[in-house]
Amino acid sequence: MKSPFYFIVKPLNDKRYDNTKKIGNVNLITSTSKEDHTSSNRHAEVISVPINYLGEILPGDILLVHHNVFKYYNDMKGKEKSGKSFFKDNLFFIEIDQFFMFKHNNKWKSHSKYCMIKPILKENTYLKTHEEEEPLVGLVKYTNKYLLKQGIKNGDKVSFQPDSEYEFIVDGEKLYRMFENNITLAL
Repeated sequence: MKSPFYFIVKPLNDKRYDNTKKIGNVNLITSTSKEDHTSSNRHAEVISVPINYLGEILPGDILLVHHNVFKYYNDMKGKEKSGKSFFKDNLFFIEIDQFFMFKHNNKWKSHSKYCMIKPILKENTYLKTHEEEEPLVGLVKYTNKYLLKQGIKNGDKVSFQPDSEYEFIVDGEKLYRMFENNITLAL
């Protein structure tokens, strides 16, 4: 089964929500809200790629997707429904702009105009605040083709625009998904 325009995916581990945390031998539920975007599963396994797709992504690869892809919603009558990406039997259509990274051959790569920035711990400061991370500064974890052409590579320290941080956990590490044009300075 192939779509002319969409990737067909399923939620990783067949779970729409990633709302449990294992502590010892116990699975604790961290959120019971279907509206909580932080608990929605953001990892999808590729079942098939679009018919004329010529990129690197193959069936079996993992996509890092938008938080709304797998979520349930309540309609006007309060009935639970799946979002617009739902196809059937826990399969979903993903548009080219609904994912930000992909994992191919066990290696993550940024997709399209997106990059991933790792926040850094607060550096020398003279003001006491509750913030643990340096504001608007981070390290490039996954660059993209455009940023590479600008001389910005993985590991470079960069500054970014305020309110451009869209948080993801990738392989247990907190990263911010950003558009390439959110990067303002290479430091």
